[in-house]
Amino acid sequence: MKEKFYAIIDLETTGGRASRDKITEIAIVLHDGEKIVDKFETLINPECYIPYGITQLTGITQEMVAGAPRFFEVAKKVVEMTEGAIFVAHNVRFDYGFLKEEFARLGYAFTRKQLCTVRLSRKVFPGLGSYSLGNLIRHFNIRVDDRHRAMADALATTDLFERILTKERAESEISTLVNLGIRESKFPNHLNLEDIHALPDTCGVYYLHDQTGTVIYVGKSINIRKRIAEHFTDQTDKALKLHAAVHHISCEVTGSEMVALLLESHEIKTLHPEVNRAQRQKQFPFVIHHYVNTAGYLCFGFGRTSARERKKLNLVSEYPTLTRAKGRLESVLKQFELCSKYCGLESGKGACFHYHLHQCGGACVEAESADAYNERAHAAMVSLRTVFEEDFFLIDQGRDPGEKAVVLVENGNYCGYGYISAADPFTQENLRDAVRYRKGNPETNRIIQRVIEQNPGLIVIKCKN
Repeated sequence: MKEKFYAIIDLETTGGRASRDKITEIAIVLHDGEKIVDKFETLINPECYIPYGITQLTGITQEMVAGAPRFFEVAKKVVEMTEGAIFVAHNVRFDYGFLKEEFARLGYAFTRKQLCTVRLSRKVFPGLGSYSLGNLIRHFNIRVDDRHRAMADALATTDLFERILTKERAESEISTLVNLGIRESKFPNHLNLEDIHALPDTCGVYYLHDQTGTVIYVGKSINIRKRIAEHFTDQTDKALKLHAAVHHISCEVTGSEMVALLLESHEIKTLHPEVNRAQRQKQFPFVIHHYVNTAGYLCFGFGRTSARERKKLNLVSEYPTLTRAKGRLESVLKQFELCSKYCGLESGKGACFHYHLHQCGGACVEAESADAYNERAHAAMVSLRTVFEEDFFLIDQGRDPGEKAVVLVENGNYCGYGYISAADPFTQENLRDAVRYRKGNPETNRIIQRVIEQNPGLIVIKCKN
């Protein structure tokens, strides 16, 4: 077997979304870089409805797949045929994503080096109007007997791949694409490409260690392998420093991006990695608080406070510096058209400076009613808030389809996360038992606030007293 061994794969599916749709047919062509050495194809019973439009495109009907094997019955064959091979497909993200999802449903992590013939064709055959498989078939007059069936398209991709292999730059371009853009000359001396390929291509937190094992950088990514590769292709000062210092990489898969963000923040504050600069602050002595003045207007104040003073205030958010606190207030003042006097940013009698510029509705001189003003002020407070008024659990995706991530907010702050079986009832006892307690901070609270705002469909379970 040659050093590079290729598994050229094509799938037919019930739709375009791997998390929802299923495979109806798979074809694998094994190639040693010179010739085809093996082939495999089979219809797959998707155990779900095949849409009419898909049947029109592929010709695969419900009757054709009724007696076909289900995916788990051919999974072992797929693993064996692709083991040690580079996974090749035209638009590899589609085919690889579907297989990865099918294996995940079986509790198996399917990981292979990948090569996309769309990207490779752009490199080797520049200037074409389109790099779709159909257009490349027409451009090169590739013979295809049954278009949009798995084996026919896999063989067409194989023909295209063989044409690519004859080009002078092919070997270099293949090596670069397979290795996520990392050229050997840019790779740290103490690591090899197999170390990178062994990393998961899922969401989590990664740790870069120096020769003593000390963590010098912590990061999070929705694709750990890709992000690590990017570190070693960048030419920034940080990338060059990591290139010289990194001896080892470790990681923790989280599944949930929210959990990855929370874990990253915790680890940076706990480990104090040398190369990390953001999120290292541990003290948050400055606060924004709120109160209602004698005229009934919702107002904000900010400044440094002691632990004793905080108990007397209605806290909204906490900050490591006065500049950060003031900057956030100035930002919401503009966004929600608030009064600078009622945000503690201006003092004195009479109208505020912004009123004269027609940027304040006149709450400061009671030209705007308290009810109208307070509606915007409350919206601003929601945007500012990093101290939660209620206790609740957040439920997010887990590390595999069989589990869910659980995040706990209690006594105003993030308290930790854990995982629970998706089949278990989401009772407060089960959820609390799943949580690994961690110390929160205003930044972790801000992460949760942002996640809730950006994901309105996130499951929130309020704690009962």
